[in-house]
Parts: sequence; structure tokens; C-alpha cells
Amino acid sequence: MQIRVEVPDELALRLSPLQDQLPQILELGLREWNADAQAGFSGLAEVLEFLANLPSPEEILALKPSEALQQKIEDLLKKNRTVGLTIEEERLWQQYEYVEHLVRVAKAKALLKLRTL
Repeated sequence: MQIRVEVPDELALRLSPLQDQLPQILELGLREWNADAQAGFSGLAEVLEFLANLPSPEEILALKPSEALQQKIEDLLKKNRTVGLTIEEERLWQQYEYVEHLVRVAKAKALLKLRTL
């Protein structure tokens, strides 16, 4: 299949030597685009990055969702109670649940660590 796309001149100059690789470039771009849109880990990335920094037990116990993340969760809960979630929203909700589980495990381990000190 052929698709015609108009791009700015500067981008056309950069793409010109890569013409044979455009399908692969587009595929990688689409994967990245989809990853950003989904999983969203759009509000969850900050939580995962926080945990990846190996915070102290006290920092873990103090962890709360950002206002933006909390608002997304509340919006999904409200929509689920009223009209229901789309497939994409359901997937996002499952991701929120999984990260919440990880945070709960981290908090439980942090509490145990503090109690043994």
C-alpha cells in the first residue's frame, strides 16, 4: 500500500537519505506513540520513577498520588459507575490497579523494615 505524506522541507531533507528505512522508522515511531498514549503510564511514570530511585522507608510510606493522577483515577471511577469504561480506559484502569498493588507491597515492606530497625 502507498501512503502520501507531506512533511516540512527540513524534515524531508533529513528523511531523504533514509527512504528505504521509512517503514521501519514509522513502525518504531508508532510503537513509541502508542506507548505514550497507553499505559499511560502517563500518570504512573512518576510513581515508577520514584520507586526506581530506591527511596527510604519513610519516603515510601509518605508516597501519595499526584493531584493529576488522583483526578484521573476519580474520573475513571465516576465514568465506570455511570456509563462504563471503554476498552482503552479499562486497560488504563488495570494498569493503575497494578501500580497501586506495587505501591502497597512497597509500603508493607517499608513498614516491616522500620519495625525491625
